[in-house]
Amino acid sequence: MDPALVLSRLAQPFMTELVPRLFVTPAPGTGLVEKSAVPVRRLVGPRGETRAVRDRDLRALGAKLVRQAVGGPGERPVRPDEDRAVADALARTLDALGEVEMSDVQAVALQADGFAQHLRSLVPDAARELSEEGALLHALLLEVTARHILEFFTSRSASVPRTLVEHSGFLAELCKRYERLEARVPSQGAADAAFEERFARDTAILHNRLTIFGIDLASAPDSWPLDSTYLGLRCEPGGGPQGSATPVPVSRALAGRSRILVRGVAGSGKTTLLQWLAVATAKGELPAQLAGLRGRVPFVLPVRRFGRENPPVPGEFLAVNGYPGADTQPPGWADRVLRQGRGLLLIDGVDEAPEPAREHLRHTLRDWTALYPGNVWLVTTRPSAVPDGWLAAEDFGEVQLAPMSRDEVHAFVERWHAAARQEPGADPAVLARYEQTLIDALRLTRDLGRLATNPLMCGLLCALHRHLRGYLPSGRKELYDAAMSMLLELRDRQRVVPDDGIALSRQPKIQLLQKLAHWMLINGKSEMDRDIAVDILQRHLPAVPAAARQGDAETIYRHLLNRTGLLREPTAGSVDFIHRTFQDYLAADAMVQQHDFGLLLDHSHLTEWEDVVRMAVSLSRPNEVAELLRGMVSRRPGLRTAHARHSKLLAAACLEHVSEIDPEVRQLVQRATQQMVNPAHPAGARALGWIGPIVLEMLPDPRTVSDDRAFILAVTASSVADDMAIDYLAGLRERERMDIRVQLANAWPRYDTARYAREIIAHLDEHGGLYFPVTDLDEARALAGLGGRAHLHVKGQLDPAQLAGILPVEPVRRLRVEPDHPASDEQWQASFPYVEPPIWRE
Repeated sequence: MDPALVLSRLAQPFMTELVPRLFVTPAPGTGLVEKSAVPVRRLVGPRGETRAVRDRDLRALGAKLVRQAVGGPGERPVRPDEDRAVADALARTLDALGEVEMSDVQAVALQADGFAQHLRSLVPDAARELSEEGALLHALLLEVTARHILEFFTSRSASVPRTLVEHSGFLAELCKRYERLEARVPSQGAADAAFEERFARDTAILHNRLTIFGIDLASAPDSWPLDSTYLGLRCEPGGGPQGSATPVPVSRALAGRSRILVRGVAGSGKTTLLQWLAVATAKGELPAQLAGLRGRVPFVLPVRRFGRENPPVPGEFLAVNGYPGADTQPPGWADRVLRQGRGLLLIDGVDEAPEPAREHLRHTLRDWTALYPGNVWLVTTRPSAVPDGWLAAEDFGEVQLAPMSRDEVHAFVERWHAAARQEPGADPAVLARYEQTLIDALRLTRDLGRLATNPLMCGLLCALHRHLRGYLPSGRKELYDAAMSMLLELRDRQRVVPDDGIALSRQPKIQLLQKLAHWMLINGKSEMDRDIAVDILQRHLPAVPAAARQGDAETIYRHLLNRTGLLREPTAGSVDFIHRTFQDYLAADAMVQQHDFGLLLDHSHLTEWEDVVRMAVSLSRPNEVAELLRGMVSRRPGLRTAHARHSKLLAAACLEHVSEIDPEVRQLVQRATQQMVNPAHPAGARALGWIGPIVLEMLPDPRTVSDDRAFILAVTASSVADDMAIDYLAGLRERERMDIRVQLANAWPRYDTARYAREIIAHLDEHGGLYFPVTDLDEARALAGLGGRAHLHVKGQLDPAQLAGILPVEPVRRLRVEPDHPASDEQWQASFPYVEPPIWRE
């Protein structure tokens, strides 16, 4: 392409006549001259209103520009079949004028190249499908148009100084710049495109493993293909009064958002979520709700790999993630991707940065988002690691990963066992039997069902169940004891690792690991310096002779790191536990052994001590539990009201973990919390329900409250992951208000299918168009037993013909299906001929 030839065709009279068509035509007698700066978007008309320039006008304008640029004698800058694509890309970019928040004065200050770059950042994928020549022509036309737009601003606004360079000088400089760019871009563009293709292919391979860290026994798969077995998570978007009535699929919560902080407890699937986003983006297999991520370049940045140092610059992103081809990326490639607004930044584990470094990381994120507009940013953290609204000033929204539902747990168990059946030497019949007995145990045993709330714990339960040949302990203490036995005694034996000369039984390992976990808890750390860990072991080795006689502290440290499966070195010079769950369990055990109940009481109001207190209660003797719980519900001078409330509710939650307790103490705790169970909005109601079945004993009689209160109670009770909630929800089933009936209907998948259908679904009035969920074939059969329903919401990927073979089709008048369901509307209509169109996809 000859830039000089193209520019010569874009004569100033032509551009001066064309560019004003982009802007509002003044009403008679008003004029456009104003005495102050004017937002650019006001000159165009914002999206969502009647636009001064409609889409077809923009396409016509873009086509006219391209025809002018390619017409006449001389070399043609692009192939004839690409004219329309360049024109459409130009129209899409110019359409972004309606989104420009800066004033005309600020736009002029950017000058033509800066203003054109700003427009490109608002529509980062506009020229993505163009050839190198087409992209170059698009950039040249956009910059020439930007120049004339700025001249238009200076001519219409008295407030803009006329300081722009002479037009001829601008064209000469632009011509020289694009001649240099043309000489450089083809090779650079080709190199970038080739590398991006390779990087996408490698990302889809390298991140396509779902891993449950620490459970790497010969009898248990530690990972399996992500793209075929990933289980979509649910989350609570936002929070506070505006939160959703029920958790929604994470893809729906992330839809349309470019900056978001994802909170989740240890093992809840935060890292796996980012892996899935990276793989799905790289393979171009994102669901419809996340169409805005298509074509982006995913950068996975684990904070644990740089959290102790300065955050990486873009050129170091691939090395930080351990990408083998990091050194082969074209110079400046990552920076170009980000400046074009084409990146998907997946920053995993803010909590894995040392606490003093987190504020520095927040400032870095602020700088990155300001320097690289147009990109999409997802950041994950454990809930207590950073305060609410930690990134609110940087325009980040927040979501909280929700506990897995009953159906999600069952799906996880099925997929885990499917992966196990693919292993060499596996017995499919035995594994099928284990799978079914575990699903039955999770459905019928309250303690197990309460523990299986996230992928980590589900994976642990699957591995334990297989190792114990179809048996599982039911209590929290027994479960963790079995897990420690599996990881500390059997792991090395089954993995057949080389002998390191150290032979420690389970108990000495636990005693030493407890010292490390206890130090981290007391000091509020999620990791420690390696030297501190060795020093702690050095001080405590004399008290553990079985370890002391086998080596010094450094030797024992290496043994614990390499052989227990519980420790790791996330960065050079630091050590942490593979999951916070195990750290908390060991720290709680240490505190109970040292009788540190006063320390537990003093910290029982802190969120980060919740699991430690619960576990300590499950490990303590009855008299110790009674003393601790009395203290938690008693008045303590100096304790803030909010902290006292938290401590009392935690005491109520702890009742679920004790095997023996003085009845008077139980009644004392229940009386202290009875009046506190009154959340004002759905988000608080769900958080209350997640405490567990004990909450049901604190709620008022559902038949005696107002409809507003009844709705909050429905949210609370239906968030309790236990079939005990059915009895309480039955007291709300006769309510007529729609939001209450919707809440009860949508809670069905969380509970025993047949019982919930019999006691709740059968009693819900259909009037007003209440939709009934159908999540699996068991629910379909239950609905068929009730004669069917007029309005159905089919969730998941159920086959329409199979459903029609179970459900009576004549009563069905309206259907909702998931947006990404593969069956067409015509297929649904053929299976359910009495349905009134349209088929709603939501």
